[in-house]
Order: sequence, then structure tokens, then C-alpha cells
Amino acid sequence: MDVIEAGSAGRRRWLGIGVLLVLVGAGILILITNRKVPAKPAPVTPSSISSIGPMVSGANNLLHPVPRRKAGKKVIDVVFPDGRRAEVRYPPRIALDNLGARPFVGGWIDSDMMLFRRLEAPYSGEAEITRGGEAIREFAPNVTLWPRQPGSGSGGQVLMFAFGDWRLALYDRADALTFEQRVTWAEKLKGKVTKDGYLVLTATPPVRLAAPGEMARGEPVGPQLWFGGAAGDMVAIIPTPGCDERSRMPSIIGGHGRFARKVCRGDVLVCAVGEPSFVQEAIAEIRVTLK
Repeated sequence: MDVIEAGSAGRRRWLGIGVLLVLVGAGILILITNRKVPAKPAPVTPSSISSIGPMVSGANNLLHPVPRRKAGKKVIDVVFPDGRRAEVRYPPRIALDNLGARPFVGGWIDSDMMLFRRLEAPYSGEAEITRGGEAIREFAPNVTLWPRQPGSGSGGQVLMFAFGDWRLALYDRADALTFEQRVTWAEKLKGKVTKDGYLVLTATPPVRLAAPGEMARGEPVGPQLWFGGAAGDMVAIIPTPGCDERSRMPSIIGGHGRFARKVCRGDVLVCAVGEPSFVQEAIAEIRVTLK
């Protein structure tokens, strides 16, 4: 009996130890599963940026103004990136409203020519910049940095701004802006969309946007409206005080070896590139009245 009782007590002791180990293990498991692990930051992707708003026109970064008819011509009201308004008249065959409008303007930090950069609305919207990838970093809720575009020559990385439905690209150069200068652009450039859908830009020092008639690197860089894309028929309307035959076309019009022409309509330079018949009619028939 002594032997039997001793054996029973030993079994009970090991059973108790086993139960204790199970309870301790369960407690540790609960602690591990309840521990809060910091979530990995979600990457900035094209879809997360596009949540700010849809494209102005489907996949394209264009505004299609609604024309009215007057004496057999189409008439549209436009707003340049500096807020100046104008009335544009043209033959129905030129169809600027179908081509779609997008803004362009140049700018500097501290008016330093070495720090001049171009600001334009990419024809194909954010897809032209993002190419399905991820941003390098975010400078503000509406400003992201993207890799250098293949085939961009001396171009560098791209700062993309989102203003309402518009996407605006600041194209850096190989001699890139510093981190602090990019932060300055992100903080100092502001955009507002008018009731009729145009983008108006403003900047505070040390950032300065080019005024009508200003030149940089041999071409006009003041506020402009571009209709269409460089691969097809395209028109650029550029307020140019004192416009004359010496006024130069922007590189997007005259820099690709295609058929291009220009004409002054008062203080406005009108340029066109594309099929010769389109260009000749656009130059002959487009009229612009600044307001």
C-alpha cells in the first residue's frame, strides 16, 4: 500500500506540473497575440494620389470648355494660369474645345536662373508621371516626388502637384534641386480651380512665377494655355506684351521639327503645330481678346 500510494502521489504531482505549464503557455500566447505591432506605412501609389479627385477629362489632364456659337465661329472663355481671362474665337474645324486645354508656366526660387523650372499639366495626367510605380516620397498631402522619366535627357525627378482634378508636374533637371528647395516649392506654390474648371496658380517668396512675356532658356515661359498634345495637332496661346515677329515659339511647338507657325494677335502670341492644313487655318483664323 505504501508503494501504491507513493506512486499515485507522484503521478498527481507530475499532472499538476503539466497543468501549470499549459496555463503558463496559454498566458504567454495571449500576451503575444494581443501585443500591438506598429503597422507598416502604406506606400504612396498612383491610386492613393488619385483619391484627391478624378482626372479633369478621363485619363487625360485636359479641360474641355463648352463653346458657344457666334457668326459661324466657336467661342470659348479661357483663364490663364495667372488668372487673366480671355475670349477665344476659332473655326469649328479647329475644335480647340475637343483638343482640350491645359496650363503651363515657368518659375524660379529667388529669381535665380539656375533654379528655373517648368510647370505643366502632363497631357496624359498622372499616368504620364507615375507609370504605375510608387512615389519616392511625399512632401505634402498634394505633392509627391517621382523617379526620373526614361528618355527625358537632361531631366531629373518630377514633383507632382494635385490641385483638385488637375495634376501639375514640376520637371527637375540633372543638376537637381536640393531637398530644402523641393520643400519650398511644395509649401509656396498654391493652386485654385475656377468655377469653369481652369487652374490658377500663385506663389509666395522665395518662389516666383513667370509673368507674361518673360523668357528663359530662349523660349517664352510666362502663363500659357496649350490645346492638344505635342504628338498631334496642337495650339499654344501665350499672352505676350509687345508681341511681334521676333517673339519666339515655345519648344513644345517649334522644337520637334514638325510643321509649325506663329502669329501675333495684339498682345497675344498664337502658335500651332501639326498637319499643315490645321496649322495654316489655326494661324489665319484664331482670334483672342484679353479681358
